[in-house]
Amino acid sequence: MKVKRKQAVMLGLIAVFAVLLAITMLTGKPSADGEYTSSVYATALSLLPPVIAIGLALFTKEVYTSLLAGILAGALLYANGNLELMLNTMLFNEDGGMVSKLSDSGNVGILVFLVMLGILVSLLNKAGGSAAFGKWASKHIKTRIGAQISVMILGVLIFIDDYFNCLTVGSVMRPVTDRHKVSRAKLSYIIDATAAPVCIIAPISSWAAAVTSSVPADSGINGFAVFIQTIPYNLYAILTLVMLLTITVLRVDFGPMKRHEMNAIAGDLFTTPGRPYEDNEEEIIKENSHVLDLVLPVVVLIISCIVAMIYTGGFFTGASFVEAFANSSASVGLVLGGSVTLAFTFVYYMMRDVLSFREFTECIPDGFKSMIAPIMILTLAWTLSGVTNLLGAKVFVANMVQHFAQGLQGFLPMVIFVVAAFLAFATGTSWGTFSILIPIVIGVFPSGQMMAISIASCLAGAVCGDHCSPISDTTIMASAGGHCEHVNHVATQLPYVGLVAAVCMIGYFIIGVLQAVGLTQFSLLALPVCIVLLVAALFVIRAKTGGKEEI
Repeated sequence: MKVKRKQAVMLGLIAVFAVLLAITMLTGKPSADGEYTSSVYATALSLLPPVIAIGLALFTKEVYTSLLAGILAGALLYANGNLELMLNTMLFNEDGGMVSKLSDSGNVGILVFLVMLGILVSLLNKAGGSAAFGKWASKHIKTRIGAQISVMILGVLIFIDDYFNCLTVGSVMRPVTDRHKVSRAKLSYIIDATAAPVCIIAPISSWAAAVTSSVPADSGINGFAVFIQTIPYNLYAILTLVMLLTITVLRVDFGPMKRHEMNAIAGDLFTTPGRPYEDNEEEIIKENSHVLDLVLPVVVLIISCIVAMIYTGGFFTGASFVEAFANSSASVGLVLGGSVTLAFTFVYYMMRDVLSFREFTECIPDGFKSMIAPIMILTLAWTLSGVTNLLGAKVFVANMVQHFAQGLQGFLPMVIFVVAAFLAFATGTSWGTFSILIPIVIGVFPSGQMMAISIASCLAGAVCGDHCSPISDTTIMASAGGHCEHVNHVATQLPYVGLVAAVCMIGYFIIGVLQAVGLTQFSLLALPVCIVLLVAALFVIRAKTGGKEEI
């Protein structure tokens, strides 16, 4: 029976290939005048590639082939069935091909920083710094609650950039959470929940700069001032932090995360067979190692990355601190900061005599190998996002919002939140989402409090969709930072994101009602109402599922 089924599948694939080959031969060489447009451009089918990739990833638990299937589907749709154009689109298209994405200096900078972080983590481990820090932390952090709150605090403190946040927090706190038997899935969720949600409400961050630059230059609006006004109305970011603190203190987990946490308490930090970073996990204990062997390189990393980022923004040539952050290049700054840190770590470890030169050089390929998984996922995710953009998915969503905007002005904050969340989830980019929707929002509300509220709902939705999307680079970084299998991270945090998103929709609905009856000045009441609803929901979940026993 299985053999016949496989034969039927193969015959079906051969038939599909034959049809596509016939289409290729009949359509001939595609137009090279630069005016080519897919027949499904800006239609509902433009969202099919990410739907295929995300659906397959969650169903099969296999992320690489799922992303590749989404890319193939998108390239095939763009090529209208022409195999030659499909291959060229997938690999060489200037706006969405894999080679194009890997030739982008910003993307390559992120990959180089990933490798540098892998090398640094390998160095910290081989020098005994991770073990020494874990031993020190075990004397001061006594409980699982304390370990999780420590991760939260560090995540909130590193608000400069989400990539930097994800990788640094994971590298520093992983030994601590491992000792207190916190699952890798929970660690990755905490990292993810204190990355983008913190950055989007921090005035000095790469995200604030991105939002500011998304405000049309000819609108006459101060983008930074508007960003400040959106902070109290960014319900998703604030409620995510409330959620994180509440589930930690109440010791309540639900959905797949509960199984991961119970297994971690029993000694299995991973639950599933996947161990993507297992070769780089073993702690090395050295007699002469000290907690400073971890702390000093991390402090140098943080300081050097911040200095490098404001350097790229022109701080040392006359720009103000805020202007320097607004104009900074995160990828360049992170690479420069990583280079300085590796140089410092080399000199420091040589002086401390905790590593030989040979051991130091051995960490370079080890660190690179440890980051192969996130590099592959990021490359495929960027390509999928590029192909999806070629199909006009963002144009389709933007047109839909514009069509309904005037008729739904009173409920526009809730509508924008939902649309932004869906678009960010499908494309894996929050920055791209709010760069498209913010000009539309300003077109509907050119000024006043409702403009700030609607932009806030756009930012909240973008972060929400980005937070739970399997193809989001921030989600991928959180998996890498927590050394967790990517699909596990996505599956375990989806129910958490869903609960916060549902409460946010209620909050923006309340704001819409207040707007409809002319009481917009009371819109800030939506935040405390949402906090109460969220905490009440968690108490109900705790009563039904039971809290975990602390160990």
